[in-house]
Amino acid sequence: MYFVYILYSKSFDRWYIDNLKRRLLEHNSGRTRLTKAFLPWEMVFNEEFNLRKEARGREKYLKTAAGRRWRKNNIRPRGATEYPPERAEQFGTGGTHQ
Repeated sequence: MYFVYILYSKSFDRWYIDNLKRRLLEHNSGRTRLTKAFLPWEMVFNEEFNLRKEARGREKYLKTAAGRRWRKNNIRPRGATEYPPERAEQFGTGGTHQ
């Protein structure tokens, strides 16, 4: 099995996308230089694939502009107070969670 996951740093409003589940521990332990400054990370989304090629393709897509739009419209990190504007109406909040 191969995994694609998205990590979110609430304190810095930063996203990180990778395809190895064990990496969450590495990120939060501070052993990953590029993400060390944005601790703590929380897993907000994950998908499982049978083939490495499929997981790598999804990871690449999530890093594109279209993938960022998808993430904005479909993933709301725990503790976030705003819904994406296009979905706010369905929650009756006008863009913020109350």
